[in-house]
Amino acid sequence: MAEIKKDQERDELFRRIYKIATDLVHAGHVAEWDFKSYVLGTMFYRYISENFTAYINEGEHAAGNKDFDYAKMPDADAEPAREGLVQEKGFFILPSELFCNVLARADEDDNLNETLERVFNHIESSAASGDAENDFAGLFDDFDVNSKAIGETVAKRNKVLVELLARLGTIGKTKINKVYDPACGSGSLLLKVEKVLGKDNIERGFYGQEIDLTTYNLCRINMFLHNIEFDKFSVVREDTLLSPQHWDDQPFELIVSNPPFSVPWEGDKNPLLINDPRFSPAGVLAPASKGDMAFIMHSLSWLASNGAAAIVCFPGIMYRGGAEQKIRKYLVDNNFVDAIIQLPSNLFLNVTISVDIMLLKKNKTGNAVLFVDASKEFVKVTKNNRLSEDNIRRIVSAVAERKDEQHFARLVPNDEVGSKQNNYNLSVSTYVEQEDTREKVDIVKLNAEIAEIVAREQRLREEINRIVEEIEG
Repeated sequence: MAEIKKDQERDELFRRIYKIATDLVHAGHVAEWDFKSYVLGTMFYRYISENFTAYINEGEHAAGNKDFDYAKMPDADAEPAREGLVQEKGFFILPSELFCNVLARADEDDNLNETLERVFNHIESSAASGDAENDFAGLFDDFDVNSKAIGETVAKRNKVLVELLARLGTIGKTKINKVYDPACGSGSLLLKVEKVLGKDNIERGFYGQEIDLTTYNLCRINMFLHNIEFDKFSVVREDTLLSPQHWDDQPFELIVSNPPFSVPWEGDKNPLLINDPRFSPAGVLAPASKGDMAFIMHSLSWLASNGAAAIVCFPGIMYRGGAEQKIRKYLVDNNFVDAIIQLPSNLFLNVTISVDIMLLKKNKTGNAVLFVDASKEFVKVTKNNRLSEDNIRRIVSAVAERKDEQHFARLVPNDEVGSKQNNYNLSVSTYVEQEDTREKVDIVKLNAEIAEIVAREQRLREEINRIVEEIEG
């Protein structure tokens, strides 16, 4: 019953947001590309206002003040509690600046844009005096109240992999120290892990790094919207490959990531990077034109000895030569590659190729790589393919059991992967034979049928010759 109610609430929220979007976009007030920042920014402002009010009201009601309502309290009376609330909640909002009160005055506020700008600045600055300063700094930067075209860019890849990555990374785990995503975007992977394991089973919280300002802000907003306390997450805006953060933290027991494909980086154009302890073990840098392997080496470096990293990969890095082949050799020879999973094609919007997942571990008990051909594991949804719950369950079970299954999974010794014939090729198709769906021909039966046809043809010729002889004679 609770699930049905949740689905109904989600559908109603979607309808409301969709109507707002279509009304504003069609009226020409907001660009389609930019709509998400304003909607989520507003939702976040409302959420923290209501959350902050509920927190104070619950305390007062528990103390016997049943009629108390923080939203109706004069600002002057609320001000003395500022310092204590910043320490407890990480931020402070005056009653007059709560969402409900700003909304109530909106129709008569000729300078609403200035009001919102002031309120957002006050919220951010209130956090500056507490431990949540970094979590709130610049959080409303994308909500440009003075824009003439009231944005985050739309993600180019579908989020169908979120569930699969989270479950692959948590196989055999019921509790982890913390989870990390080096290219966290809006934080969907981090939050899916929270759903899979449960918030209480992620002891030290959620960590991420993101280079894009808008998605960085959306990630932080998402954390708050999902009731992740400010001291339980750390999301930093920096270039992960060139300016890595969280390097001085305890290594991560779970890393999940869907990094950008073939993104250019300094790579071998900067000889100093070969001294970086993340990249130096492989003895070579990922090509400057393709940073995929750099993200993998970075993730491996940040991984705990008992941890697992599940990373979405462009298929080319599994078989290309040069530096990428040398990095694959390092990964296999040191027994870090636990599994390679080939996914169905056409899972993403405007991306028709089949992508892979690389599962890395530092504590493997066997010297082998599991290859899984999940290219047929999908259901068709309009023009795209989608991973169903059954598809995800089958893939996760195969990785957990690590057994050979004809045409689907094969456990391959590292020596075979590194053999002269395979030369550290990690493409699934090299090791898992695809099922031959062509019609099978019974040669014996076919030969018998041909012989019968030839015999009938001979009898027919003899009959024709007899008829001709009768006519002639």
